[in-house]
Amino acid sequence: MKKTTHLFAACALLAASTGLFAQNQPGPYAPLQNVAQLSASAAVEVQQDLLSIAMTTTRDGSDAATVQNQLKLALEAALAEAKKTAQPGLMDVRTGNFSLYPRYGKDGKINGWQGSTEMVLEGRDFARITAAAGKVQTLSLGNVGFALSREARARVEGDAQAQAIERFKAKAGEIARGFGFSGYTLREVAINANDQGPIRPRMMAMDAKAAMSDSAIPVEAGKSTVLVNVSGSVQMK
Repeated sequence: MKKTTHLFAACALLAASTGLFAQNQPGPYAPLQNVAQLSASAAVEVQQDLLSIAMTTTRDGSDAATVQNQLKLALEAALAEAKKTAQPGLMDVRTGNFSLYPRYGKDGKINGWQGSTEMVLEGRDFARITAAAGKVQTLSLGNVGFALSREARARVEGDAQAQAIERFKAKAGEIARGFGFSGYTLREVAINANDQGPIRPRMMAMDAKAAMSDSAIPVEAGKSTVLVNVSGSVQMK
């Protein structure tokens, strides 16, 4: 009986000390005090430095093998011409879409075949790319698009990020002082960046005579805007 009494006393003491410990600790859902949430952003505009030109052709015939062979010959000739001046980074050459599908008559039966093939020239040397495109005789000009190279985007994004961070810090200081505090400490932060000027292909209208000439194709790049947003919370103190 004596041992049982001691055991009950020990359990009571442990329960009391545990309750005291819990009261002295902040709860997991304790409300935050003097915390401000805010965001700041910065945008840097930059000239697009990457050009992409897609050149295409179509063929039509009654025999699938014949149409496919015609497309193959047209593409091979275009690749041979473009690769004469290709250089990694400055002008890269690759094949694009290739399709061959049946053409149906009113009776629902196949009465012919249609197909298309594509070659893409892309890189940072606009003059080289446009000159090469102008010399290709077996394909016609299709889509033209501009974008930022990875190197340019990384450089501009770094500038925008530095500006956004400085604006976030200045804004946090202003908010803290506005509420009567002398300063703040950073609690959490998130940084997001995006390019507001992706490749936007557009059709270039050219007459048959111009399409068959070997002169450079006129192009003009636009600008991209790299936007960086910094958001988070600060502890005012």
